[in-house]
Amino acid sequence: MHDKTSDTAFFFPKGEARPPTIPCTICGRQFGSKSISIHIPQCLEKWRRENEALPQSLRQPEPKPPEPILTESGEVDVEATQELFWQAHLQQLVPCPHCSRTFFPDRLDKHVTSCLSKS
Repeated sequence: MHDKTSDTAFFFPKGEARPPTIPCTICGRQFGSKSISIHIPQCLEKWRRENEALPQSLRQPEPKPPEPILTESGEVDVEATQELFWQAHLQQLVPCPHCSRTFFPDRLDKHVTSCLSKS
């Protein structure tokens, strides 16, 4: 099994904290504060293509990123903002009508055809 912690051990020696990551509100993947601004436009374009390919009944409104949460001193509250972005990502998931598990809209049809709870 591959240990992800060993991947970062070279860059972040023991005891040093990793820089905070930000989840993409569209796909949920984690990115650094500099690369998230590069990723989001590309991810949104991919989301638009995939959403257009869905049947009308499964199409979703375009996701809007939430505003970061600020502390009393005006700085970004990283933990609260990360949680807010993660929750925004989860809002895009669609529940299976049989088992209630959630999926991206483009993956729901594939799941429904093999869902064991539909009987």
